[in-house]
Amino acid sequence: MSAAVSTQAPTRPPRLNGLRLSDLRLSAVLAPLAVGVAFLGSWQLTVDGLGIDPYIVPAPSAIWDQLAAARSNIVDGMVVTGRNALLGMLLGGLVGVLGAVVSSMVKVVDQMAVPVVAALSVVPIVALAPVLYTMFGAAVDTGRIVVAALAVSIPVYLNTLRGLRQVSGVHRELMAAYAATPTQVVRTVTLPTATPYVFTGLRIASSLAVISALIAEYFGGPVGGLGKAITSAAASSNYPLAWAYVTGSIVLGLAFYVVTLLVELWFARHAPRT
Repeated sequence: MSAAVSTQAPTRPPRLNGLRLSDLRLSAVLAPLAVGVAFLGSWQLTVDGLGIDPYIVPAPSAIWDQLAAARSNIVDGMVVTGRNALLGMLLGGLVGVLGAVVSSMVKVVDQMAVPVVAALSVVPIVALAPVLYTMFGAAVDTGRIVVAALAVSIPVYLNTLRGLRQVSGVHRELMAAYAATPTQVVRTVTLPTATPYVFTGLRIASSLAVISALIAEYFGGPVGGLGKAITSAAASSNYPLAWAYVTGSIVLGLAFYVVTLLVELWFARHAPRT
């Protein structure tokens, strides 16, 4: 028996369609990188070959030079905008989840919230940001945080409410048979069922938080942040620098999305099974 075991072929990594899973993961990384390199190369060749002026679109090499020269200012702007977006995301996520829970428990609140949510979802940031600066003052970031929170709360509320409504009637009847209180039902049945929907809303809202905080910086408030830096660089006709700040905002938005996705994966792995 031992001899038979010793002569068995070594265990190999699982394959899918003839490829190792490690190869699939590697290709998943290399493919976007190859597309990105090809896109940047085509961009550079097009700008150089056609002689396109920087105010229309600068070459990637010029943007890279500005990224290297102004990296400290770009990082400082990312910190300011990222802090406002993070606070807005936390505040808006909390409001969205709590509002969805209340709406799922009280039918009257659910019916009253429909027109309010519809109205808030179409409020233009261009009009809202100056009003908030007047209310809270232009020397603080409160208006930017509120704008980001508003943008976050809508998708989180809608997705969470949808998840809360996915609870099976059998489970509700079982909790009623156990004489569970509404709070116990929400904690043990409703929220675990809605958790995937909550994270879907947060992933959508993660990018919206950065975009909203960035746009709110265009219309006043303290000096600092990527939005102010972009407008200042464009006003001084330093278009490669403006694009360098835009690149920083893209990196910031991707970072928010990736971190939210990692938190979701960690929670899905460590959450207790129901």
